[in-house]
Amino acid sequence: MRATKEGDLSIVLSLMSDDVIFMVPGREPFGKEEFAVSFQQLKNVRIDTESNIQEVKVLGDWAYLRNHLSVTMVPLQGGRKVRRRGYTLSVLNKTPAGNWVLVRDANLLSDA
Repeated sequence: MRATKEGDLSIVLSLMSDDVIFMVPGREPFGKEEFAVSFQQLKNVRIDTESNIQEVKVLGDWAYLRNHLSVTMVPLQGGRKVRRRGYTLSVLNKTPAGNWVLVRDANLLSDA
């Protein structure tokens, strides 16, 4: 969340597998490249997040995380503040180097 707030795309992408898939309401599932394009379009937006982890389960080199997330996006040049809240379900995989990366993410956030 810190890398997102700081706009550090390289760190955010390093936390994802190359074949990551995101599922969000209203659009087809998308991958890492589309995520990067969308992230870059938020250059002039401050993103504040609050996370309330509901459940974590580790099964060897795999894990899932159920979370309640609140996201507020505020344009730096003025404009309408957007707030979204809801639950996410994330699947993580431990790499051979020992790092956990995001493999699948189902994001059910809606306007709050």
